[in-house]
Amino acid sequence: MDPGNETRILGLLLLGFSVESELQSLVFGLFLSIFIVTICGNLLIILATITESHLHTPMYFFLSNLSFFDICLISTITPKMLVNIKMQRSVITFEGCLTQIYIFMLFGGLDNMLLTAMAYDRFVAICHPLQYAVIMNTQLCIILVLASWVVSALHSLLQSLLVLRLSFCTHLEIPHFFCENNQIVQLACSDTFINDIVMYFAAGMLGGGPFIGIIFSYSKIVSSICGISSALGKWKAFSTCASHLTVVSLFYCTSLGVYLSNFALHNAHASAPASVMYAVFIPMLNPFIYSLRNKDIKGALKRFLSGKP
Repeated sequence: MDPGNETRILGLLLLGFSVESELQSLVFGLFLSIFIVTICGNLLIILATITESHLHTPMYFFLSNLSFFDICLISTITPKMLVNIKMQRSVITFEGCLTQIYIFMLFGGLDNMLLTAMAYDRFVAICHPLQYAVIMNTQLCIILVLASWVVSALHSLLQSLLVLRLSFCTHLEIPHFFCENNQIVQLACSDTFINDIVMYFAAGMLGGGPFIGIIFSYSKIVSSICGISSALGKWKAFSTCASHLTVVSLFYCTSLGVYLSNFALHNAHASAPASVMYAVFIPMLNPFIYSLRNKDIKGALKRFLSGKP
């Protein structure tokens, strides 16, 4: 490669949401509404779990953390996306892009590991109900969240530092609506072997590992539910993990859709719809999924909004 083709990166062009002028207001309004609903919905979940003493349990402790992670996740990409749509200028600085990569991977990873912790919580609640209070104590819950923070932060830092070691050519266009690590690495002019190895290894360990843990937990849960004699007992046991199972299904289906389309089709544009679901719609849907079928959350939200104790 000719060194003269390399230069200091001043900015990158995001091509994911280059919309026609007549659709600009509609797209802007849609994503602004989603952003506001997501922030308000997840904040209400956090405030409800904090103010209601009977919600101070491991399940709702994890749920409030998940809501906080979702707020941070959508805040990483949506404000910049809204500015780009409004200004018709889909440009981001390299520093801003690197920051976006780090924060997005951090909270995406935290979502993944917290969903695994929540699956373990449901496993203990259904398979070992008499020992639930002893096993899922406050110390273990805090350790699980802190461990998720440490692992996700170190992984995001490693991936970001590996991007810094790459050299890039002058023409940098990202066929996406936000900076994604895989897309940036593909634009590099230098050797990306180490980056690719780390990405595949991380996908296997930090993506596949938690997924296997969730599958194992639910296999035990299903086995325990099948052993319950009454139909009402089976329904009650299943209803305690239905919301979590719905969120897990959405999370993994969309995230797998993103990466499978990238690797199989080698077309970043094909992964954009799945990316929108994963990064924008799921954080908005989570509060609705957990509140619509949960009497405790609905009751807490009504009391909080009405100001009644």
